[in-house]
Amino acid sequence: MKLKRQRRFEAEISTASLNDIMFFLLLFFLIISTLGNPNVIKLLLPKSSKSSHDVSKQPISLTITKDKVYYINSTPVPFPQLEERLIAATAKMEEPTVVLRAESSLTVQDLVDAMSLGAKLKIRMVLATELNKQ
Repeated sequence: MKLKRQRRFEAEISTASLNDIMFFLLLFFLIISTLGNPNVIKLLLPKSSKSSHDVSKQPISLTITKDKVYYINSTPVPFPQLEERLIAATAKMEEPTVVLRAESSLTVQDLVDAMSLGAKLKIRMVLATELNKQ
């Protein structure tokens, strides 16, 4: 008696290269996601343009001289009273805006003190600068 071997062909899928493909896809998406958002620290960077837009109807001007004398719309104000004077000046504004004009020789801490006071009172502070002529 002659026995015949059965030779059945079954479809096979080779999955050896799938590991490599998945690894490369993972690397690709990790690299692309870091390029899409490179900054871990979120910052509001200053922007400027040639065309100016109205900040509000009449913004309040806060001027700081090199002697650290504070002025609200040309009225001198001592620093301890600055908070209550800003509250009074911005009371009728629906979107309070203060243009901060500071002497260039002041330290960063002087600017931070004035701007943190505005942040505490929820007042939008805009730093006035001079245009470089080059």
